[in-house]
Amino acid sequence: MDRFEGRCWLDWWANTSTLLGSVEVAVVITASDTGWDAHGRLTTDTDEDRDAFAFLCDQDPVFTLRFEDGSTVAVTAHPTDDHRRFTLTEYTGPTHRPVEHHIDLTQPQTRLR
Repeated sequence: MDRFEGRCWLDWWANTSTLLGSVEVAVVITASDTGWDAHGRLTTDTDEDRDAFAFLCDQDPVFTLRFEDGSTVAVTAHPTDDHRRFTLTEYTGPTHRPVEHHIDLTQPQTRLR
């Protein structure tokens, strides 16, 4: 394969049985001297999809790139500033890795007068 251009999905798995998010993307993958180069964009222009992709990238940028035929490859997403376009690199780290995220649910109390 010298070039692939098509529709795929970036899936973000919390663990082996829980898919937390998936976003449809258009990607272009080309062969290079070092393996392959890939870039793409979200297929929708909605803020909801962009925000979901940005949130998942902030948690952990490792996704499963899923092709239409069901084949997959682990990738790291490197989004642009607007989180609508990205480049991909192959993820070669450990299969299981901890991701830690805390949400501060405390809010400053306001006093009613």
